[in-house]
Amino acid sequence: MKNFITRNILYIIGAIIGAVAGYLYWYFIGCSSGTCMITSKPINSTLYGAMMGSLFFSLFQKEKSSSI
Repeated sequence: MKNFITRNILYIIGAIIGAVAGYLYWYFIGCSSGTCMITSKPINSTLYGAMMGSLFFSLFQKEKSSSI
């Protein structure tokens, strides 16, 4: 488990920051009519933010060079 966390720390940090940002977006801006697919419910915007944060932070992951 410790090895998994150390290998994927950027993904985890990105998901946490994205989830918080997604929830805050729903809380302060959100969709009042309920017709918006992502921002109508807090769980949707939180999960979407976690996914986007993880993808964004994956841009900073260094590729491991495999030497033959």
